Amino acid sequence: MAKSFYETLGVARSASEKEIRSAYRKLARRFHPDVNPNDTGAEERFKEIQGAYDVLSDDDTRKKYDKYGDRWQQADQFEEMERQRAQGGFGGGGFSFDGGFGDLGSVFGGIFGGGPRGPRRGQDIESPTEVTLEEAAAGTTRTINLQSSESCGICAGSGAIGNARCHTCAGSGEALKPRRLEVKVPPGVRTGSRVRVAGEGRPGMGGGPSGDLYLLVTVLPHARFERNGDDLTVEVAVPYLDAVLGGEVEAPTLTGRVMLTIPPLTQNGRRIRLSGKGMPVLGRGERRGDLFAHVNVVLPEHLSEREQALFEELRQNTTTARAAS
Repeated sequence: MAKSFYETLGVARSASEKEIRSAYRKLARRFHPDVNPNDTGAEERFKEIQGAYDVLSDDDTRKKYDKYGDRWQQADQFEEMERQRAQGGFGGGGFSFDGGFGDLGSVFGGIFGGGPRGPRRGQDIESPTEVTLEEAAAGTTRTINLQSSESCGICAGSGAIGNARCHTCAGSGEALKPRRLEVKVPPGVRTGSRVRVAGEGRPGMGGGPSGDLYLLVTVLPHARFERNGDDLTVEVAVPYLDAVLGGEVEAPTLTGRVMLTIPPLTQNGRRIRLSGKGMPVLGRGERRGDLFAHVNVVLPEHLSEREQALFEELRQNTTTARAAS
């Protein structure tokens, strides 16, 4: 017995919209073709997950699925039949059939023209993707595997062969054809950013427009830089003499190293701002955040006799000065 869409996503029939979306994102990330190249099993699983989410994420289609199961696409026809029966249509004595629900598409297709009346916008598609911090700063591209819908060649788009449901298209009348789409990820994206590609979602119905494609971006953690909004923080080692007397040290940025001026008597843990060296501000042209260098004063592990003597002299002078004051 085929799994229900709820079983495919691993949620209860009473699951909330948030729980369904959360389950979908978790599974989609696990089985996405970009994460499992050349794994046909994962690709098929991803198709099942996407198909289940497309139905359950929409209130209207979810209600139809809850009522009619895998024949939810014929819901309009079933409801029209009930209306006619209530009004005494189809001969005045109610309507009966012998072929089961599978032949309703052909029965009502001839009477009402088939399918939903009026144009309807296609559903949006969400595709999770991960980028590095460098890619988020510079902008990048991602190739997305999509599926275009076309009329099923086995049943000629009717969804049925004779009185039986077409198993090739599962009664939908549509066949899916894989295709690849290159999507630009703009500079400045963050975890949670949604990159919209208009018209690349599910096709509309009855002449309605297609939905949109949304990339759900996750920016991976960086080994060196910590991000806070559009600002970055990085640890910078500062020799103790430069911290005391002042000087210059190299500091890393996402676009290369720069010289960082260290004021005299810089304390350990101080943050020094490098203006405009952070992340690009999404959608704001050349504007960028700041980079904060977190000073980590480095003490020597060994001292020569001369250095030891100088530090002893410094301590003695400091002690004398404190006593005199």
